[in-house]
Amino acid sequence: MEVQVAVGDDTIGIGELARLAGVPVRTVRFYCDEGVLEARRSTGGHRRFDRGAVERLRLVRRLRALGLGLPAIVGVLTGERALDETIAAERAALDLEMAGLAWRRASLRAVEEAAPAERAARLGLLAVVEGGGRAAYEAVASLWRDLAVAPMPPAMMDALVAGVVPEPPAEPAPGQVVAYAELVVLTADRALRRRLHERAKANAPHIADESALLTGIDEACAMAAPGFLAGEPPGPGPALDRLVMAHAEVRGGSDTPEFRRALYDRLVAQAEPEIDRYWRLAAEVTGDPVTLGAAHGWLVRGLAAAV
Repeated sequence: MEVQVAVGDDTIGIGELARLAGVPVRTVRFYCDEGVLEARRSTGGHRRFDRGAVERLRLVRRLRALGLGLPAIVGVLTGERALDETIAAERAALDLEMAGLAWRRASLRAVEEAAPAERAARLGLLAVVEGGGRAAYEAVASLWRDLAVAPMPPAMMDALVAGVVPEPPAEPAPGQVVAYAELVVLTADRALRRRLHERAKANAPHIADESALLTGIDEACAMAAPGFLAGEPPGPGPALDRLVMAHAEVRGGSDTPEFRRALYDRLVAQAEPEIDRYWRLAAEVTGDPVTLGAAHGWLVRGLAAAV
């Protein structure tokens, strides 16, 4: 917006503003035309600026040097957005862009490192994660969200997904990108999804509280993790007791030898080789061998020893 001012007031011309701010006159004109700087008009029709425009223009230059766009800068100048909020948003966007670049670089290296005869297949595999780490994460997470056939609080669902889906590495190695791509392919298998979903539906009537069961299994696996990592043989102990009790509480049973034997038979019958592979791939992505699936498998072997 431009208004007329009388000659002799405390304003400066466009040339002086450009000199004080250290920018070309054409830059000042550009910012005026884009609505970043507010100019007034003298009676002779020349642009005039109050002296505060010098600091505003310097601020614009500094923010532009940090990569901020004009709409964000206008928001800061008009007071619509706080400076710290704007900077934080720009940094978050840059973090996302850098993560995408890191994922792309690792993907390129993964193709380079493949044997010549395998590069075409490697390209095809990596195509499923070309959207980057977050897109791959959501693709894998969709499997576990679909398996929640009983109502579950959103916070519980988010915790479940966070516990079973590996986070994309910020600086992935080529092998991690390949492993994540294989996770996406595995969890997209319609036959596997159908089997798991049908099993979840069949189990639902026999489980009084799915959230309580998942919480109990998670606690049992956390208790089992040190023993698994230390290479101890699986067997009876507090972690196995917690796993059995988690199932007994929601199935209306009690921890008896008969219940343990029936639970073992059920868990073995419901085992999926593809899910075992899922946990191996997850360990490749995270570099942590103690996945939820690995700890649970250790407990099931301990249950076999107990019965």
